[in-house]
Amino acid sequence: MFSVRIGPVAQTCVLTLHGELDYDSAVQLQEAADHVLADPGLSLLVVDCTALEFCDSSGIGCLVRVYQGLSARGGVLRLAAVPVSVARVFALTGLDLAIPVHATLREAIGAGGSRPAPGGEDGPSALRSVS
Repeated sequence: MFSVRIGPVAQTCVLTLHGELDYDSAVQLQEAADHVLADPGLSLLVVDCTALEFCDSSGIGCLVRVYQGLSARGGVLRLAAVPVSVARVFALTGLDLAIPVHATLREAIGAGGSRPAPGGEDGPSALRSVS
């Protein structure tokens, strides 16, 4: 079972993924991302992959769409705590070259100047789960 939790952490929006991100569950991630991207003040979005067990091309495609949508308005997407098995897929596809990957959620939130695009760190204050 896949789930996405949306929550603010230190004025940053965090999407926390649990389970397998594949063809069937990518829709849930896209819905959660659309929800947070509706906030015009959002400029930093961190995807916490700590509990992500698997990611296929559908999941990667979804992450790319989120990246493109956020980048188009000057925002930043970062990935945090990507498990080794998923990190291999990100490396093989080159996703890790486009989207910064950080070892921990704390590091991703506090990365400061390592952002590939300009932007602040405001995010929505709502907490919601999509499963």
